[in-house]
Amino acid sequence: MNNNRYQQICQCLMDQKNQVIYYYATLYDTNNKIPVYSAYTLQHSTVSRENPWYVEPQLDGGRDLCMGAQKPSTINWGQHQALNSDYWGPVYDKGHLYPVYHTSTYLSMLATSTLTNAAPQGSSFNRGGWKTHERNLVSLLQKCSKVYVVTGVVPDNIAIGNGVRVAKFYWSAYCCVIINGIKESKGYVGPDNNDIVLTLTVQELEKELSILYGSTFSVFQGGC
Repeated sequence: MNNNRYQQICQCLMDQKNQVIYYYATLYDTNNKIPVYSAYTLQHSTVSRENPWYVEPQLDGGRDLCMGAQKPSTINWGQHQALNSDYWGPVYDKGHLYPVYHTSTYLSMLATSTLTNAAPQGSSFNRGGWKTHERNLVSLLQKCSKVYVVTGVVPDNIAIGNGVRVAKFYWSAYCCVIINGIKESKGYVGPDNNDIVLTLTVQELEKELSILYGSTFSVFQGGC
């Protein structure tokens, strides 16, 4: 790993033929030990869920290219990323940024189960308002030929485990490409004081995120 705080991760797994398959991208904050965002293409199918909760070897000095199980080794696990042992108790869930519900194959489902794609999320919000939001997005597949989604978190001042920052807000934005070439987009952020997800324009979301992050923030870099 280089000394940059923010690490770009091409999230991949090895298939049964030992070929590297890439599924989505994550920008990871190695200081806060949570992702800034994950970006993916929306899909959906009924896939049986498994939660192996992989780690990213390269963040802690390993050589493996893709995510994998945390194994006993000379690697000092947890220097720059969250571990399964950092999560305990009923207050916080491992909140996916790229959720299982937005996958369509067994391997893409497994690829979401890495701790570099999760942040401590209040359990009531994860299982309530945010879960409803994730399910509602799937309806876009009925009219869009492609749906590009970026989901991120804004860190709170609270940390759990070995310095893993809790997510104060989850946010999301989509870019829908309709078959006739027209595009549409929306943004979302939550929870508000009532654990509700607010719907915004992408421009409104970017303005809000620029305030929360303390610097100019663009989701689609002027696209969509």
